[in-house]
Amino acid sequence: MTETVTVTETVTQTDADADADADADADAGSAPAYLARVDELLADPRPFPSEESDHCAGYCGPGWWVEELSVSRDFWDGDDRAREREYELAEARLGALAGVFTARWGGSYEIDLWPHLRASLEGEDLGGHRPAPVVDLLCQSVVVLHVWPLPGGGRWLGLGLGQQDKELPVVLYAALADGPAPLPAAPAPGPLA
Repeated sequence: MTETVTVTETVTQTDADADADADADADAGSAPAYLARVDELLADPRPFPSEESDHCAGYCGPGWWVEELSVSRDFWDGDDRAREREYELAEARLGALAGVFTARWGGSYEIDLWPHLRASLEGEDLGGHRPAPVVDLLCQSVVVLHVWPLPGGGRWLGLGLGQQDKELPVVLYAALADGPAPLPAAPAPGPLA
C-alpha cells in the first residue's frame, strides 16, 4: 500500500514537472515575438503622444511608451504554485530579452523603484527632482527596473516585472523613453543613532 502511494506521488510530481517543462518550451517560442515588439517600438518613427493615455498598446505619454509584453492569467483561485510558475516564466522572458539587449548595447543597471513609489505617493521630490512620469507609472507595480541607455543618447529602454497584488496577473513591461535614463535613487537616510 505504501509503495502505491509513493508511486502515485512520484507520477503526479512527474506529470507536474512535465507540464512545467511543456509551458517553458511553449513560452520559449514566444521570446522572438517579445523581441520583435520591442524592436518595433525602437524603430517606430511616430512621435511620442502629447498627453498620457492608455489607448496605445500599453500606456504612453509625452516622451514615453510602456508596453505590456506578456500578461499572465489572474490568480483569484489562490493557486500559489501557478503564480510562482508564472513569475518564473516571466523572469525567464526578462532574462532572455536582457541577454539580447546586453549583447547589443552593453550591460544594464538596475533601479530599485521602491523609493520612487514612496516619493510618488508622498508627493515628494527624489534627489531634488520628481520621478519621471514613466517611472511614476512603472513604480506602481514594478519593483526593479533594468535600464539600458540607448546608443546616440537621448533615449533609454527599461524592462521590469510587475504584479500589483498576489491575485493579479504577472506582467513583463518594456518602457522606451526620451531623455536621460533614470538613475538609482540614493538610499533613504536611516534613523539617527
